[in-house]
Amino acid sequence: MKDLEDICRVQVKFSEIDSMQRVWHGAYITYFEDGRESFGRHYPGIGYADMQRSGICAPIYDIHIKYCAPLVMNDVVIVHTHYIYKPGARLDYSYEVYREHDNVLCATGNTIQLFIDPEGQLMIDKPEYYQRWQDKYLAQL
Repeated sequence: MKDLEDICRVQVKFSEIDSMQRVWHGAYITYFEDGRESFGRHYPGIGYADMQRSGICAPIYDIHIKYCAPLVMNDVVIVHTHYIYKPGARLDYSYEVYREHDNVLCATGNTIQLFIDPEGQLMIDKPEYYQRWQDKYLAQL
């Protein structure tokens, strides 16, 4: 199955640099977040604003990152975010983070988010808005 992908650009900020003059490893989680936000704008219906309106949230349950090459101050980061279909009440994404000026792969990773209802309980069934989103976008693949 072809997947849904979004590509966004982020410039490395001073606050992301560590004592070795490289992007601190934890900043890559923020790049994944930037990718998910951009994905939600590109494929409307499952963005953070949609979740907030529904009262249902989707916190990170699991995250994995593999670091391949460093990023430094003022690099432009290209984040490729891929939606990965999995059955059930979950959001799965994979990521590739590239350095723009030489197209070097700097990191890969994936996240799993689980849906939590307004009472704070783990949802077993998909939220209605997520099912509508899947019906719309997955039918195009």
